Amino acid sequence: MKTYFQQLFDYNYYCNKRLIEACSEMEEVPARTAELFSHILNAHHIWNARILENDPQFEVWQRQEIDQWPDLHYENQRNSFEVITNADHLEKRVGYLTSDGRSFTNTLQDILFHIINHSTHHRAQIASDFRANGKDPLALDYIFYKR
Repeated sequence: MKTYFQQLFDYNYYCNKRLIEACSEMEEVPARTAELFSHILNAHHIWNARILENDPQFEVWQRQEIDQWPDLHYENQRNSFEVITNADHLEKRVGYLTSDGRSFTNTLQDILFHIINHSTHHRAQIASDFRANGKDPLALDYIFYKR
């Protein structure tokens, strides 16, 4: 299962890297795209911090400057791989506080899956935003990545 999660995070890394590259080439990144991609980066960071029992450095909807995206993305990936590699078992329960201060626990594997699924969800919104702004969305389907 660890190998599978490493593969999913590789896919997530690839997709986000392609989006960063595409946005870096734009004269102006659509505001909603910048907001959503910042949210992807922030949420991933926050989940890693919860798992690693660190204080998050970012708010969930904090706007990140585009020139910071590559470093934040790389750090998220590195931390997630550290979590996966060092996990004794993926059924471990992780306790955390939500952004509004409520206490929950979930399994590590559920949290890891959530990070991937959450990113995919918001990348789909970014694809719609690209279209709404006259830009072709990137082909980021998992099966395309695996071909």
